[in-house]
Amino acid sequence: MSRIDEDKEFVAIRIAVLTVSDTRTEQEDRSGDVLVARLTEAGHELADRKILRDERVEIANQLREWCANPDIDVVISTGGTGLTGRDVTVEAHRDVYEKEIDAFGTVFTIVSMQKIGTSAVQSRATGGVANGTYMFALPGSPGACKDAWDEILLKQLDYRHRPCNFVEILPRLDEHLRRK
Repeated sequence: MSRIDEDKEFVAIRIAVLTVSDTRTEQEDRSGDVLVARLTEAGHELADRKILRDERVEIANQLREWCANPDIDVVISTGGTGLTGRDVTVEAHRDVYEKEIDAFGTVFTIVSMQKIGTSAVQSRATGGVANGTYMFALPGSPGACKDAWDEILLKQLDYRHRPCNFVEILPRLDEHLRRK
């Protein structure tokens, strides 16, 4: 049973949002807007926000840049996780990951199945870690972003969430880089 431990203090983290789309502009980025609204409502800080085209190298370079920035704890991308030829966000994420969070995609599929049935098999949502930074790739629909945030990330990015959460191990993600 998971719960929020009210005896613990909330810890705000810094989150960057990347929208991957060949067609969306800032004014039309509903999925990015959903993520920004939800993360700020939860008490976290928007560290940066960008829109990039569906270009694997550009996406991977942006992910690397953000992962190298000590002022960014988490990167959430939206878009480019489907099956079409232009959907390369998952591959770009995997180009950067040091470790993949395998269960993230599985849990996202379970959540999606409750909302959209077997259409959930078309998503390749993924999560991973690089350079002490969490990265999550979500589908490009506002509904998928709401589901991922409300059902998974809201809880896992809350230090008070029990029995465990991503925030409490954040300081240890890059411990292998500090070994002598």
